[in-house]
Amino acid sequence: MATPNDRMSPEERRAGASLASIFALRMLGLFLILPVFSVYAKTLPGGDNLALVGLALGAYGLTQAFFQIPYGIASDIFGRKRVIVIGLLVFALGSFVAAWAPDMTWIIVGRVLQGAGAISAAVTALAADLTREEHRTKVMAMIGSSIGLVFALSLVGSPILYGWIGMGGLFALTGSLALIAIVLLLKAVPPAPSPLGHEKLPLRQVLFNPDLIRLNVGIFVLHMTQMAMFVVLPHALVNHGGLEASAHWKVYLPAVLLSFAIMVPAIIAAERKDKMRPIFLAAIALLVVVQSGLLIYSASLWALALWLVLFFVAFNVLEATLPSLVSRTAPPSAKGAALGVYNTTQALGLFVGGAAGGYLAQNFGDNAVFAASAGLLLVWLVVANSMNFPQRRVTAAAAQSA
Repeated sequence: MATPNDRMSPEERRAGASLASIFALRMLGLFLILPVFSVYAKTLPGGDNLALVGLALGAYGLTQAFFQIPYGIASDIFGRKRVIVIGLLVFALGSFVAAWAPDMTWIIVGRVLQGAGAISAAVTALAADLTREEHRTKVMAMIGSSIGLVFALSLVGSPILYGWIGMGGLFALTGSLALIAIVLLLKAVPPAPSPLGHEKLPLRQVLFNPDLIRLNVGIFVLHMTQMAMFVVLPHALVNHGGLEASAHWKVYLPAVLLSFAIMVPAIIAAERKDKMRPIFLAAIALLVVVQSGLLIYSASLWALALWLVLFFVAFNVLEATLPSLVSRTAPPSAKGAALGVYNTTQALGLFVGGAAGGYLAQNFGDNAVFAASAGLLLVWLVVANSMNFPQRRVTAAAAQSA
């Protein structure tokens, strides 16, 4: 029988839903741009230079990586909400610059500014502040699921919106969504705990903690694998699945939705039954199976759809549990800093995965990407197996009811 401690409080539910919505509003704008940007770039001066187009897409990730740690530390010192508001304003400014941009150079400037609004560490630290440990992974799952859902929705909506309002309109919409997120933060998110002020933070404990290093290795490999996989997967859906690019959402959207239904019981078991270690390791092992499966057989649409469902199940479980584990492993006074380092390695994983995936596919073929990803995931599985998993804390009320 569930005890009150097993249920999320109304404040925790409100924090989770509102912070997930803030993430979704920000990420929706970014995802809407990706499917159509390369088409739009050809209409701009400098858009025929593929190096500039690639720089415009990648600039966001590089500046994200550079600013995550400073934003995380600042949120520890000055308060989460203040730092998030500043980051969203910078992100919105970059969006409006890109909307106005007359050439690729100014598009790159706008993307750099967008990346400088690096709020991920501060938002996840705020989510950790506002939730108890036994419910933290569920809140992180809400945030991660919102990102996966808006990614799938953007694949459907992007071509339609581009036809209606153009790329300038999409960038302006992105900036407007960031401003709406500020209103949501100030009006809907429960009050944040007081900042620590200028208390000296144990940054060395963040940078050299072995378990935090293992978690940072994990998020790097996870997102490197994701980006490398999606360098070649769209071509596989066209070449082997017989599905035109405009119809890829018919695979992505059901795969994401089905993965949510499978992921939820795993998250509940990890939290309520203290099964974090076996579920975490099983999710990594499932990713190894997915990459091996893509390597061995990906010659039909049904096979690709199956591997995608399994990929999103494992990916969403890990996307939820990793930041929860970071927040529980880090020193309380350096939670934002720890999540800043974590989000930096995540952004670097995206950048390296895209570059390495493209290089391997260009020079050695698609199977080289899947083989390299499977090998890296096996290394991560070995590293994660030696990690100390923080145990769920039992509150006095829960102990009495046991």
